[in-house]
Amino acid sequence: MMTIPAASRSPLCLISFQVLLIISIISTGKSGIWKLSAADAATSERHSEGYCAMYDICGARPDGKILNCPYGASAVKPNALLSSKIQSLCPTITGKVCCTEGQFETLRTSVQQAVPFLVGCPACLRNFLNLFCELTCSPNQSLFINVTSIGKVKNNFTVDGIDYFVTETFGKGLYDSCKEVKFGTMNTRAMEFIGAGAKNFTEWFAFIGLKALPNSIGSPYQITFKQNPSAASGMKPMNVSTYSCGDTSLGCSCGDCPSSPTCSSSTLPPSEKDESCTVRLGSIKAKCLDLSLAIVYAVLISAFLGWGFFCRSRSKAAQMKQSSDVADNGQNQDIYRQKNEDLPMQMVDDSPHLGRGVRLSLIQGYLSKFYGRYGLWVARNPSLMLFTSLTCILLLCIGLVHFQVETRPEKLWVGPGSRAAAEKEFFDSHLAPFYRIEQLILATIPDPKTKTYPSILTEDNIKLLFKIQKKVDGIRANYSGSMISLVDICNKPLGQDCATQSVLQYFKMDPENYDTLGGVDHVSYCFQHFTSAEDCLSAYKGPVDPSTAIGGFSGNNYSEANSFIVTYPVNNALDKEGNETGKALAWEKAFIRLAQDELVPLVRSKNLTLSFSSESSVEEELKRESTADVVTIAISYLVMFAYISLTLGDAPRLSLFYVTSKVLLGLSGVVLVMLSVLASVGFFSMIGVKATLIIMEVIPFLVLAVGVDNMCILLHAVKRQPLELPLEERISKALLEVGPSITLASLSEVLAFAVGTFITMPACRVFSMFAALAVLLDFLLQVTAFVSLIVFDFLRTEDKRVDCFPCIKVSNADSEKGIRKREPGLLARYMKNVHAPILSRWGVKMAVVSIFVAFSVACIALCARVEPGLEQKIVLPRDSYLQGYFDSVAEYLRIGPPVYFVVKNYNYSSESNQTNLLCSINQCDSNSLVNEISRASLTPESSYIAKPAASWLDDFLVWLSPEAFGCCRKFVNGTYCPPDDQPPCCPAGSIMCGVNGQCKDCTTCFLHSDLQNERPLTSQFRDKLPWFLSSLPSADCAKGGHGAYTDSVDLEGYENGIIQASSFRTYHTPLNKQVDFVNSLRAAKEFTAKLSNSLKMEVFPYSVFYMFFEQYLDIWKTALIDLTIAVSAVFIVCLIITSCLWSSAIILLVITMIIVDLLGLMSLLGIQLNAVSVVNLIMSVGIAVEFCVHITHAFSISNGDKDQRMKAALSTMGASVFSGITLTKLVGVLVLFFSRSEVFVVYYFQMYLALVILGFLHGLIFLPVILSLCGPPSRSTLEAKQEARPSIQSLVNH
Repeated sequence: MMTIPAASRSPLCLISFQVLLIISIISTGKSGIWKLSAADAATSERHSEGYCAMYDICGARPDGKILNCPYGASAVKPNALLSSKIQSLCPTITGKVCCTEGQFETLRTSVQQAVPFLVGCPACLRNFLNLFCELTCSPNQSLFINVTSIGKVKNNFTVDGIDYFVTETFGKGLYDSCKEVKFGTMNTRAMEFIGAGAKNFTEWFAFIGLKALPNSIGSPYQITFKQNPSAASGMKPMNVSTYSCGDTSLGCSCGDCPSSPTCSSSTLPPSEKDESCTVRLGSIKAKCLDLSLAIVYAVLISAFLGWGFFCRSRSKAAQMKQSSDVADNGQNQDIYRQKNEDLPMQMVDDSPHLGRGVRLSLIQGYLSKFYGRYGLWVARNPSLMLFTSLTCILLLCIGLVHFQVETRPEKLWVGPGSRAAAEKEFFDSHLAPFYRIEQLILATIPDPKTKTYPSILTEDNIKLLFKIQKKVDGIRANYSGSMISLVDICNKPLGQDCATQSVLQYFKMDPENYDTLGGVDHVSYCFQHFTSAEDCLSAYKGPVDPSTAIGGFSGNNYSEANSFIVTYPVNNALDKEGNETGKALAWEKAFIRLAQDELVPLVRSKNLTLSFSSESSVEEELKRESTADVVTIAISYLVMFAYISLTLGDAPRLSLFYVTSKVLLGLSGVVLVMLSVLASVGFFSMIGVKATLIIMEVIPFLVLAVGVDNMCILLHAVKRQPLELPLEERISKALLEVGPSITLASLSEVLAFAVGTFITMPACRVFSMFAALAVLLDFLLQVTAFVSLIVFDFLRTEDKRVDCFPCIKVSNADSEKGIRKREPGLLARYMKNVHAPILSRWGVKMAVVSIFVAFSVACIALCARVEPGLEQKIVLPRDSYLQGYFDSVAEYLRIGPPVYFVVKNYNYSSESNQTNLLCSINQCDSNSLVNEISRASLTPESSYIAKPAASWLDDFLVWLSPEAFGCCRKFVNGTYCPPDDQPPCCPAGSIMCGVNGQCKDCTTCFLHSDLQNERPLTSQFRDKLPWFLSSLPSADCAKGGHGAYTDSVDLEGYENGIIQASSFRTYHTPLNKQVDFVNSLRAAKEFTAKLSNSLKMEVFPYSVFYMFFEQYLDIWKTALIDLTIAVSAVFIVCLIITSCLWSSAIILLVITMIIVDLLGLMSLLGIQLNAVSVVNLIMSVGIAVEFCVHITHAFSISNGDKDQRMKAALSTMGASVFSGITLTKLVGVLVLFFSRSEVFVVYYFQMYLALVILGFLHGLIFLPVILSLCGPPSRSTLEAKQEARPSIQSLVNH
């Protein structure tokens, strides 16, 4: 996931400053410097109360910085007006003062730069002002100020260095009151700006006291802060009382003062991460779930084995008592089975005395009669049936003329009722669409021996980055005849320069500045002073956070960085089909071509790596994926076709192969499958449903794998019929025998697919719709067109015509003999003579049940370890350039994506308290929105919030405040007056800004008396909010909202006192895994839900990735509900058709075990739970039915004891299940391993391979054992035959 710094959304002209105020008249001239010796100081200076160390102004530096006179003088009593002014800014100074009116005005003008940073915490601001008030105007100035060096300007001596003695108590009190004060615009501490990130008061004072270089911001002379003067000097350190930030009279917000007593508790305590229950057994630490399941398994298996031994003992005793009866009965059964082993199980025996009837359920009876009659009719009218069925299918295919493919990610993976999608739409329409992201990541290659990464911060690498930037700037993309460059589409928050996030911004994006500013050393310097040094500001006048421009470092060790991250924010538009989007798309395509063709070879030649991405990359790569696996899919179909042709034919004999083979029949079956898919796509295209690429690639394969099963079962059933019967009776008996079971299996599959339509993700819901109809149509074609084709093929075979060339007839005695003689195949003989006898052993049964149950119990424990999500890399081709990009994002980025907390319908009127419920400055509620976000950022491991929020409301209230006298100002006529350092107050190139210019008469917007409890009235709020949002930030007022908050407030209709939408921006922590994205979304949702309930306001979180990950919040709930519905639907269908609760319950048990085992294997294989895997699980329910229903049906209509019926079921249907179901799916699935798309390998090859193996093991091993142990009673009965045996015609007409 891409990340953009705050600066890209809120670039500010922010300057760190050192406030030292000494007055003078600005003039130019040469200066000399003299250091004062101790003797000089002793004779020329006086340190006593009521005496000044510096008084009046004696000159200025060449850059205009004012210099004080180094002469001592007695403090003077100011006039009433000056005294009133001094009292308003410096309430601790009363009576006489050591400053002139000019000095005070300079002090007032200078400190206005600091006020916007600190006014949100009055205690901090008061302490900070006291430091400079005492320095400038204190009547006892000489007690703590000592001039240590003097200079000379135009023959006037000036101060060039002083010692300022301040007590440790004051220093610590000042620092502690200010250290946590936030500067909302940049989501960071104000100390980063006014103290260069100082960690204590000594570091802060050292920064403040540095003498500024020419034309740089800072003190005009050196100030050395000291604590303890010598006793002989007679000096005393300044020790004005400080205010704690928790002082109730000057209370600060909880965000600025977490230690405040009012902030000690929060209504929203940070939630701790859930700790899973564990139990320690000696040195082994086991999860409670695992231990509980182990205990349950031990109890169940013990009970089962005990029951098994008990039953076996009773069975042996019963056999000894009734040995003679059992022998007679066994003889009759042996005779019966020997005579009828090749006959269908529902047919009447040919014995003149005994017959076998089957007690069918009502539905099975109807189905049997229907299929018996239907089989006769189709065998007599194959041409009519074939023509009719194909005509209906081809009519549905006409809808393909309306065929469309959906490739937009938001339309594929976001449901129409998605709350996150609705919130995104609200955010985009009321505020602004999140910009498009184009990104380059340039990284070093690890040393092969040490495996460590060398630093990226070298001169050669930075110059290489300049070359790359030059090529990017040179991109020209053709859009409708216009040549589009980056400048035409990039985000420009404050002017004409793009808000590109790159280390090159430290050189103003100009290679000429590289050597001038100091090269690599300048970059290292800017990493530490990016918010405070003017030389480090970007070309677009905003600071660039190192965490957004470099990567691969730990903590704040920027020198360890092993990658450059270059991000180009591009303007986005609501209209995805408009010109703005078209221009961006054209440029992005050219950008990707440049990266692939030129930048990658250039970077590799320097032994570096380059990864890249554009906003449209994912969609373009998804389109390319549609053709990536055409060859793989085609080979899969060809392999399955070849296998079908072989398995449908008789046992291969070279002399008869050209007659007995079923190549033409197999090809016809494949064509029917494709027609069913095309008909399904045609139908939905006709009603306006767009297809997806996965439909075109997966559904044909899936339907073929499902459809082949029924083809094999139908054909094998016909082959099992006595050859002496007419073909029409063989077809009728075959359909009568297997028709109900294939109907049951097909209906279960259709229902299972249909359940997938309940999934909200469009791609998977549409897939399920298309697949359900395709499987239904395929089933209908199998029992209509394919049965007709079987009739034609048998007629061809009996007429001795060559397969694929039926016009050629063979007349050969050997062929006649071979055709009429049919022996059981090798697989059928294995099932009857090897497989079934082994499973009938008592010890084998106990072992099978114990092993399968143990595996299922283990898989239940593993299910809890399946993580939600869908890795972006998986859905892309393996050779996609985005594969490396996503790896780089996870490895190098050190900040997460932006997250916005959006407030709906904020009532800013005076009558409402909602302002205090949102803000975080003084007088705001301790549990306000911004304060709670600040608290949440203190526990990023659970909240996933990295920083406090940038609050437009806080900055607006500060900007309005009378204390911020350089911000909200007005001309005499009431119109907006900008700060003194902005036009028209400060014309370009002017030094005398705001002194005697157009703005000399500007006044603050409000006095304290104009406000109500330090808050603006409704009209004041309404009138000044547009001023704030259009105000440019500058040194005189860093709180200007233009650029930083332009898109944070919806002004439409705000005049009525309600702001429909406003946002508070912060950042997530780095999100490297899918589970991180899911958990961050869940944490944000839970956080805002509690906030909304607490504040009685509607608040929701928004980030660009939310709508794609919302589905994973309830993916387990969705999966369990849909699986329950699917399994229940199969159970109900089985129960209705068979009318046997016991048989249906056994099928339900086996299917449930298969699904549970598949979930467990997903955990072992690292397959995540998402809509794709949920659809696969639902489909697995339908496919698993095939492995169960045929064996169970054959078992229920067999006679004898349970072991004998189990053997009979395996002998009859085992081979069909193995060859027609297991092997057909296995052959097709194996080919998918060679797919170029990881999604095919993971979600289709691995999952379907696991399903086939589990289905085979459960269907042909576990299910027969369970049936032999506790299977349902037989529906087969031995009964006396009537004298006249009814014909098949009379049977089906009965």
